[in-house]
Amino acid sequence: MSEYDTTSPLDTDYFAVFHDVTGHDRDFWDRARQFSLESREELSRCWDKAEYPTHLVRRMGELDLLTDAVSGPGLTPMTALAAGLVNMEISRGDGSMGTVIAVQGGLALRSIALHGSAEQKAKWLIPLARAEKLGAFALTEPMHGSDSVALESTAKKVDGGWLINGEKMWIGNGSVGDVSVVWARDDENNVRGFLVDQASAGYEATTVTGKLSLRAIHQARIRFTDVFVSDDDVLPGAKTFKDTAKVLYATRVGVAWSALGHATALFEAALSYSKQRMQFGKPLAQFQIVQERLAHLLSLLTSMQLYCRRLAELDDAGELTPTQASLGKMYCTRTAREIASIARDMLGGNGILVEYGVAQHFADIEAIHTYEGTETIQSLLIGRDLTGFGAFS
Repeated sequence: MSEYDTTSPLDTDYFAVFHDVTGHDRDFWDRARQFSLESREELSRCWDKAEYPTHLVRRMGELDLLTDAVSGPGLTPMTALAAGLVNMEISRGDGSMGTVIAVQGGLALRSIALHGSAEQKAKWLIPLARAEKLGAFALTEPMHGSDSVALESTAKKVDGGWLINGEKMWIGNGSVGDVSVVWARDDENNVRGFLVDQASAGYEATTVTGKLSLRAIHQARIRFTDVFVSDDDVLPGAKTFKDTAKVLYATRVGVAWSALGHATALFEAALSYSKQRMQFGKPLAQFQIVQERLAHLLSLLTSMQLYCRRLAELDDAGELTPTQASLGKMYCTRTAREIASIARDMLGGNGILVEYGVAQHFADIEAIHTYEGTETIQSLLIGRDLTGFGAFS
């Protein structure tokens, strides 16, 4: 038992940004809160030991928390606001499970919903949404991270299907799942999407070890050696990298919400700790410099809330642009990093202990700041939109 309670939610919302959330949106949020509270201690242990509790992923599936507002046959309708609140709440509890939503729903499920055939949707959408099957999104390669359009994995047409060769890196669920959505270049150099059974001959996946971030989810390095994929398992709607990009930009908004969840946990930990921790005969919260820091953190957190709420409004109205998603992702992860740095300092030595939560969020933010497009790449996308000039080469 910790000496200080730094993980209980305080529902910080100074500008009442979310006070009007009701109905189905509120139901989703409440179920996410339920999951976060019931799983927090186990997830903290798993993070510390670098163990992936897939049974908790299945629990999120049972609670219908994995779809990330993806639409499709059999899926529960979900607004962008509800999806954001779920991402926020789950990440407030544990960033690894927030990444599960990004991988399982935001990437794998969305790829099939956007680009799959009717048969593929019937086969995969509900099992993935319920976490009866685990899905992966295999795009990033060992030599191509931000420059994902330069991927080198190939798909050669043969009788009845395709042979895939190449390597992928940092693939969530890639070594412990059931199906991987694999992106590779066909004979005409077009980027195509393929549904690959992870039990296929030639599919070799190794879990990445030594991570200091998102330690309670497994990512993999995958090698494909003449992996056969039937014609029935080619995504018919994914024929160029532009189709891949449609999946990526939709998921970036989820990363912004995830950053908000981390930032909320960090601010509330700093606030709670400052009220409980006694130094020089009085609580830290009574010192002027601590109050100034808390006010600064609150201003940052509130700006993130306003960003995310507006992104959800644009998304639900069908008006969200890719560069708006990029700006939201860039701003929220950058701001979460600043909150993490100050909150860790405010907890002093206790700020590096897993039991108080701050160290875990501090580390996990480093991963979400990078994945789904680094701050640099988001800045260049926005810069191209502003100026009309591409600065990628």
